[in-house]
Amino acid sequence: MTIKIKTIGIIAKDTSEAVINTVKQLADFINKKKCTLIYDKSTEGLFSDANYVSRETLAKQSDLAIVVGGDGTFLSAVRSLADHNTPVLGINLGRLGFLVDISPNDMLQHLEQIMQGEYVDECRFLLQAQVERDGHIISRADAFNDVVVHIRDVARMIEFETYINGQFVNYQRSDGLVISTPTGSTAYALSSGGPLLHATLDAMVIVPICPHTLTNRPLVINANSKVEVVIGESKQSTAQITFDGQTTFDVKPGDKIIIQKKKNNIHLIHPASYDYYEILRAKLHWSEQL
Repeated sequence: MTIKIKTIGIIAKDTSEAVINTVKQLADFINKKKCTLIYDKSTEGLFSDANYVSRETLAKQSDLAIVVGGDGTFLSAVRSLADHNTPVLGINLGRLGFLVDISPNDMLQHLEQIMQGEYVDECRFLLQAQVERDGHIISRADAFNDVVVHIRDVARMIEFETYINGQFVNYQRSDGLVISTPTGSTAYALSSGGPLLHATLDAMVIVPICPHTLTNRPLVINANSKVEVVIGESKQSTAQITFDGQTTFDVKPGDKIIIQKKKNNIHLIHPASYDYYEILRAKLHWSEQL
């Protein structure tokens, strides 16, 4: 899609010196472009005369949201922006930066091009999950990277059954299970032995975490599938469910966790020179010669 940028929202993790300097540069540039600038309450106090608004208001009013920080900040922002179809751009002040792919050193050059309509618009999906107990929904949340069912006590495994579209897949004992989007295939799923999925694939991957039986392998399925994980009745099944590594709920034996593709997608805005494989090479140190 082509976006007409009149209002820009700024989201940041904190008010560290690096964040303040980056946001000030962005603000000076945006003001010169005669665009309206609003700030998420997470940056409150950054400027004395700034317009600070709630995240929901920012999502509704912004033609473009700019996230300043690392992948964790970006994940949190995406989950709150997706329902409002707000395009989002990431400025990388974190460490790894699979999601926030613009350096502060050349962000103004890229932003200039983006405001002229020169950019890559990438549509990606999120997951939504809910936990059912005795027929009642006790918790629900969204995830951009992954939904992880995992052990709560380090020395124990959990037992669970997995179903896809109502069909029984398997029963397993393991440290847990990662249900990941293509975006999240470079995160926990990768460290658990899962495959890399191109970010635009309409698929999700299910990756066991340290399974007791080594024949339990990662499984790639259609993104429109419904995944159900039923926690076993064993007393050893002390588990939690975590969304993007940031939101956690306890689950009990007999609980059913239902994971599906979220209806609303998110639009990531990249520079015109964006190259997914270049990011993989840089972040995973491919093609390096000793």
